[in-house]
Amino acid sequence: MSYLASETRYDSMTYKRTGSSGLKLPLISLGFWYNFGGLDSFENGRAMARRAFDLGVTHFDLANNYGPPPGSAEETLGQLMKKDFHPYRDELIISTKAGYDMWPGPYGEWGSRKYMLASLDQSLKRMGLEYVDIFYSHRPDPETPMEETMSALDTAVRQGKALYVGISSYSPEQTQEAAQILRQLGTPCLIHQPSYNMFDRWVENGLLDVLDQEGIGAIVFSPLAQGQLTDRYLNGIPQGARATKTERVWLTKEDVNRNLGKIRKLNALAQKRGQKLSQMALAWVLRKPQVTSALIGASSVAQLDDNLAALNNPAFSADELNQIEAILKE
Repeated sequence: MSYLASETRYDSMTYKRTGSSGLKLPLISLGFWYNFGGLDSFENGRAMARRAFDLGVTHFDLANNYGPPPGSAEETLGQLMKKDFHPYRDELIISTKAGYDMWPGPYGEWGSRKYMLASLDQSLKRMGLEYVDIFYSHRPDPETPMEETMSALDTAVRQGKALYVGISSYSPEQTQEAAQILRQLGTPCLIHQPSYNMFDRWVENGLLDVLDQEGIGAIVFSPLAQGQLTDRYLNGIPQGARATKTERVWLTKEDVNRNLGKIRKLNALAQKRGQKLSQMALAWVLRKPQVTSALIGASSVAQLDDNLAALNNPAFSADELNQIEAILKE
């Protein structure tokens, strides 16, 4: 059955300007890092993408290596564009990245011009797109001159293969350097994608200030700390949870056990606010003016709906913020 987007799709979402640019993003964006790969159910991913767009989520975030296997999330997006979203291309912001290992040999990862531009061509082919809206350097390359990586991003825009460029996981100093080079090239840095959540607050040590100075927006990934800031682990680690997996380990059992006391107290506070813990955690990262959007993953339509409901109660009293600080400092 062909997909017709909801006519009310723009009624409930809030959109925020990205830094000092003209581009607005939804406060919550959908990431394809997990659950959209070749090993996942296509129809489940399709249902989530459709539901997200029907609720005003106009931004789908990808990278060349998302899957597994690497590249397969982009192939899924390609199928979704063909089957469902082709008529809505101009209503969508689609981003991808290059930086991690993608193919054998010396040109298959990091930040060389050779790798960045070859990777973008491969990404466009997998997605069946003429251009992406945002193309990122996925991580800083310690061995390639920053000028070379930024020049590749600038070239992607000049070739018409990307409308905007961004960087991910760059330190405050690297961000400043990248922003200055891009400005000189005439392709400003639009956006920075760092990790940020209640347990991972590195962006507060200088990065948010740099983003302010440079007029760059932030879209934060892992706002739920890989699922820790949800009700999933309140009673210990369930079977099949991310903390039990051995491949691509971003979350260990030790992490969960170490934070469990805090998670339970935060959950009690969220309940007082009439929210789930995950909803409070999303509202908490969005409280920073520099944060344009929070990037969520989802494994089901119900989970997606749950996360989007964070926007029903986004404000915090000073007292609530103080309580959160006290719990996190324990």
